[in-house]
Amino acid sequence: MSDLFFYGTLCHAALRAAVLGREAEVTAAELPGYQVLWSADGAWPVLRPTAGAIAQGVLLRDASAEDLARLDYYEGGFGYETHALPLAQGDPALVYLPPDGAAVAGPWVLADWVRDWGPVAVATAGDVMALMGQRPAAEVVRRYSQMLVQGASRLRAQGAASTTLRHHATPDDLVIDRYSQPYANFFAVEEFDLRYRRFDGTMSARINRAVFVSGDAVTVLPYDPMRDRVLLIEQFRAGPMGRSDPQPWLLEAIAGRVDADETPEQAARREAVEEAGLTLGALEPVAGYYPTPGAKSEYLYSYVALCDLPDGITGVFGVEGEAEDIRGHLVEFADLMDLVARGEVNNAPLLISVLWLQRERARLRAAR
Repeated sequence: MSDLFFYGTLCHAALRAAVLGREAEVTAAELPGYQVLWSADGAWPVLRPTAGAIAQGVLLRDASAEDLARLDYYEGGFGYETHALPLAQGDPALVYLPPDGAAVAGPWVLADWVRDWGPVAVATAGDVMALMGQRPAAEVVRRYSQMLVQGASRLRAQGAASTTLRHHATPDDLVIDRYSQPYANFFAVEEFDLRYRRFDGTMSARINRAVFVSGDAVTVLPYDPMRDRVLLIEQFRAGPMGRSDPQPWLLEAIAGRVDADETPEQAARREAVEEAGLTLGALEPVAGYYPTPGAKSEYLYSYVALCDLPDGITGVFGVEGEAEDIRGHLVEFADLMDLVARGEVNNAPLLISVLWLQRERARLRAAR
């Protein structure tokens, strides 16, 4: 049994429970001679020796071998290691210290972290700990930013959804017997052995399903109601290439992943700047939907954005370092509908947004 002093994110009870896999009683404690600072590399703390400082935290007494193994897995991937340090209360405790030379920012404030990152970090911790025994901790940490995106997606999925016609599911309608992650890079593949409630009330036989995990994303179609034109982007896409489509350059709406620290609306505005150099006006929600629910976890938030789209604003854009080569096109509404009719617009998010615009176009033009 060992005593552990937590000074950072593990002071948050919900995160501690997600990592330990249990509720654990702790008491307030202090570590003299150290200061808690924000890491310059991400939303976590760094402990630095500082004369006269006192780090506030909590003490977990009599941690089990299982507790230590789980904590080592969660912290170890970041290079944090335990050291026995004397607390102000007199007894030494194990403390996870960062690697030497870790870059720091300003003073750490737990309440600020809980407000900005707590729910996402807790959701992501569950994903991290599910991989214990399957993947090395360092390998998991290399994907931590992508995992935060998925954690934020899980949180958004908990929002209220209409079930007036379809089955209203309860927790006991789905049983996951086995989980694995056979592939993980920028995206991941998760595999499940599961049983689900059938419409006759019985549970199904165990089945195997694989899910391509990519996090939530946003699409936005800029529309100028005065000039009655839209801005489309064009870029190479790996999906059509993988299907052996001889034309893997697609016309699309502006699109991108919703980062863990932003809303879908914020992501839409950021992506418009990155992919088209465009500042958006009012955002009109089109729909939220699963484009490929049979195999993908991705959920899309689609918008039409009111914009000023004068001649000469198009160009080639993209984020340096992300291999993006994105060309813009100004397209009159009548020509847009011709592109749809000819099948040159052939991806679901743009088709859905165009059909929404066709329905709402008169209202948008009259309002302007």
